Amino acid sequence: MKFENYMTIDFPSKSSNEAFARSAVACFASQMDPTLEELGDIRTAVSEAVTNCIVHAYPDALGTITLRCRILKDNTLDIIIKDRGVGISDLEQARKPMFTTGGSDRSGMGFTIMESFMTSFSVQSVAGKGTTVHMRRKLLRRK
Repeated sequence: MKFENYMTIDFPSKSSNEAFARSAVACFASQMDPTLEELGDIRTAVSEAVTNCIVHAYPDALGTITLRCRILKDNTLDIIIKDRGVGISDLEQARKPMFTTGGSDRSGMGFTIMESFMTSFSVQSVAGKGTTVHMRRKLLRRK
């Protein structure tokens, strides 16, 4: 699919970079003139995806997170968040609401939140090689 603009950022899996990633995507998406609700949904979904990378992909060390955003021709924001961490051994189980491997302080709702706030959502993972989250949000065209 053709795109109108794009950005790619690599950053370490430090917890301080979750806010950076959320803000970077919001700034990039601002050229599409999103509503505040659309922008809030996008920021939340990105926050959940990046937090998953930080907490689950690299539990004992820092790793790299890649964030790619594209503006597609049909007024859709395309977002890919990728890690090269431990991967998810049972993706079907991990996508169930309330399931977490992150301890009692985690809600297990990350994938559910991402899916509910985006127009489309998919996740691919290979144990030992990493996880890729692909999200799209079609924005309303404002006059």
